[in-house]
Amino acid sequence: MQIELTEIRNALTRTSGYLKTVSSHSLQPYRGCSFGHALCGVGCYVRHNGHILRGRSWGEFIEVRTNAAQSYLDNFAREQKWARNKLGRFGVFLSSSTEPFLPQEFRYGVTREVLESMLDSPPDFLILQSHSHRAAEYLDLLRALADCCDLRVHLSIETDREEITGLPAHASSVDARFTAAERIHSVGIRTVVTVSPLLPIRAPDTFFKRIASVADAVVIDHFIEGDGSVDGQRTRRTPLPEVMAALDPRSTTLAYRDATVRIAERHLPGRVGVSMDGFAGRFE
Repeated sequence: MQIELTEIRNALTRTSGYLKTVSSHSLQPYRGCSFGHALCGVGCYVRHNGHILRGRSWGEFIEVRTNAAQSYLDNFAREQKWARNKLGRFGVFLSSSTEPFLPQEFRYGVTREVLESMLDSPPDFLILQSHSHRAAEYLDLLRALADCCDLRVHLSIETDREEITGLPAHASSVDARFTAAERIHSVGIRTVVTVSPLLPIRAPDTFFKRIASVADAVVIDHFIEGDGSVDGQRTRRTPLPEVMAALDPRSTTLAYRDATVRIAERHLPGRVGVSMDGFAGRFE
């Protein structure tokens, strides 16, 4: 793992593309991701982003943005004004192209510093997106943030299968992420499980019943609409669709997603979001 300490001019990036309807800004405490060789990294759309990779292999580098918190504060007033004038609300998605709770976070603490800076200068809303059970280690900080802004913690749990033949291990086990969701939800923080990308589910009724017990809502996102390319072409260049089809041939189709949504609605009526609508907090 190549680790480089860097600084960034503006930690707040005005959103475009698929994130434009979700929040006004995104914020990446790191560039790169040490989960790149885990299961979640196989279908990660960022692995196809040449601007971020710069000739490097996904999962083998991290840039630690040591000044991210100060950069947030330095740019807060200007970006807040722009967002409120343009969109009505200043919202931050943290984060869209790296994991905020990488193992390295607990050495460098960039995500913690950014979240602490938001206590003094909060966005109107914050979406904290993670694949890691270690998000729950910042529970006290998350509770404080929930008191000063509209906070949603999104925890990805893409399947009920702890192991999938042909794919690497999860960066964080399914059970550990369910436990983390329960801890976060139990203290009154709005918690959303993101089934993204939707992988074949062994026992969907049991899975969504479990989600309903630990979360306020669920988002279901298939790679065909979720990887930022036409018909999921980015993901089709990875081993993911072939492995999915071997488990359940229907799982590589939007029909499978739609059937899964109907099951989820039985357990979370009015609390199911699909694709970007779900990430933006629009539930049916």
